[in-house]
Amino acid sequence: MDKINDLIKKFGVKSSNVCLYGDYIAKIKPILTKPSANKKLVLVTAISPTPAGEGKTTIAISLNDAFNALRHKSVVALREPSMGPVFGVKGGANGGGAAQVVPKDEIDLHFTGDLHAITAANNLIAACIDNHIYWGNELKINPLRIVWRRVLDVNDRALRNVEITIDSKRNIKYRSGFDITVASELMAIFCLANSVEELKKRIDEIIVAYDFKNKPIFVKDLAITNAIIKILHNALWPNVVQSLEGNLALIHGGPFANIAHGCNSIFATKTAMNLAEITVTEAGFGSDLGAEKFLDIVCDCAKFEPNAIVLVASIRSLKMHGGLSKEQLNSENINALKNGISNLNQHIKNLYAFNKPIVVAINEFDNDSRNEKQILEQYLQTTGLPYSFTKAFVQGSKGSIDLAKKILKAMTKKTKLKPVYTLKTPLFDKIQTLVKQCYGAIRADFSPIAKQKLEELKNKHAYICMAKTPLTFSDDPKEIVINQPFTITIRDVIVANGANFIILLAGEIFRMPGLPKVPAACKM
Repeated sequence: MDKINDLIKKFGVKSSNVCLYGDYIAKIKPILTKPSANKKLVLVTAISPTPAGEGKTTIAISLNDAFNALRHKSVVALREPSMGPVFGVKGGANGGGAAQVVPKDEIDLHFTGDLHAITAANNLIAACIDNHIYWGNELKINPLRIVWRRVLDVNDRALRNVEITIDSKRNIKYRSGFDITVASELMAIFCLANSVEELKKRIDEIIVAYDFKNKPIFVKDLAITNAIIKILHNALWPNVVQSLEGNLALIHGGPFANIAHGCNSIFATKTAMNLAEITVTEAGFGSDLGAEKFLDIVCDCAKFEPNAIVLVASIRSLKMHGGLSKEQLNSENINALKNGISNLNQHIKNLYAFNKPIVVAINEFDNDSRNEKQILEQYLQTTGLPYSFTKAFVQGSKGSIDLAKKILKAMTKKTKLKPVYTLKTPLFDKIQTLVKQCYGAIRADFSPIAKQKLEELKNKHAYICMAKTPLTFSDDPKEIVINQPFTITIRDVIVANGANFIILLAGEIFRMPGLPKVPAACKM
């Protein structure tokens, strides 16, 4: 590895704007001015994820390496891994093989402490709510209407539901629970703000509870916003590391895509765009839970838009979407591949609607047969989209040179982003458009409680943030192969006022994951 400070200097950053965390990790002062019009932004997303692996992060890292190999000044901006899934089922989030960001273990675990800062700030809010009630409750907070939950960056299902005792003598208690840190509204706000001033305003507007007259109580009512900013102060600087090929990567912020908006911070993306000619960033899980939120939410907040979108798939994952188990993937199966292509086709439809150039990246594996490649190539030719078979995992930048060249060509097209909805679109119209356009459902249905809450919110101009399984377009994680029309049922609604999100909970989605029977923590 190169010394990180030496790499940063190549981008003209003053040493006074760099904070070193040893030789290979640094923080950089964010550059938040509007990037010039000649700066290019590439969004990498994927089909619906499977245990077979799609390689979205691997492709993003190798693509950044490939742009640099082609003598284009490029930086990749990625999300910070959450420590919970690292010890659960997911493992790291640093790419793989020859296309990784390093140092791996530090990035996967405590890194520079950003997620711990967000955890502490989030839980300070919870402590101050309870403390306010304990000392007389001047704001008349109804303990039974406290909506702010504590967080922890560890998968711990036992904490999903807990009883909080504020004062046992006066029997003041309420039911609450813990979410994982990356599902918190504070994490979303952290990643959506364009400045510290905007961050403070968004924190002020977080609704934490309701009083006995059902009027909302905000963080600003607790007068603790400045304390929260103090906790987050160092965390606001994007983290800088490098790929195995010695190219810069900014890793900052990490909301999950299945329960939040799934993109790194605007601070990091804007900083990268100001430093480099080309910025590569990613969103996901798939285009439905990742790219849609980037294009409808992040782009509107940040006032930028991608010049091209890369959709990543693999033959292995398409065969799983065609009905195979992971154990069956090493053998050729043309029928499963043909069935699974329907998943790729829906993701292409999703992205077409946004009016941006699309390039399909097929992440090759050794067990992909010649016949399977031919079948997939025949389908891709019918789409009229440029595509590239890549060997990023094995070859790094060399495996993505063809992909990089096709993206450079695609970015010469001048297009205007078309969001699926705008903030002023009526609420129920937003939801129905979203589930039809980006999930292929025939409609959204609503539980009685969800419908009641949405009726109360119907005049609110907010973004829609879907919280559902990433494994399939439906709300059933087992319904991988969808052969008939389906609906998506919204069972509950959460208002994240500071983020300006209306979060729709579909199916049995949990905001605090659990551990598998044999967690990754037992294998280390």
